[in-house]
Amino acid sequence: MHFRLLPGIGNDEFLAADHRLQTEFAYQQPGLLRRTTAHDQDGDWLVIDHWRAAADADACAQRWEHDTIAQGFMNLVERKSVRVQRFWTV
Repeated sequence: MHFRLLPGIGNDEFLAADHRLQTEFAYQQPGLLRRTTAHDQDGDWLVIDHWRAAADADACAQRWEHDTIAQGFMNLVERKSVRVQRFWTV
């Protein structure tokens, strides 16, 4: 997921929400192998999730929409900037 933060949201505030999301939501999802958060000097952010199978990612996406912690994370994100892509290893 590639995105930008809402104006006025600082990195520390976002990283606290990201840490909570990672520990209380993401790593509770079946099939999640690894999750990495990164940003560049221009304010773009990237979260990379490595999944055991596409079905696991699909199941998480369904839970994401209704989870309080996930939505708290998304409340800090400029939603129009969100771009989600999937890649498969070869």
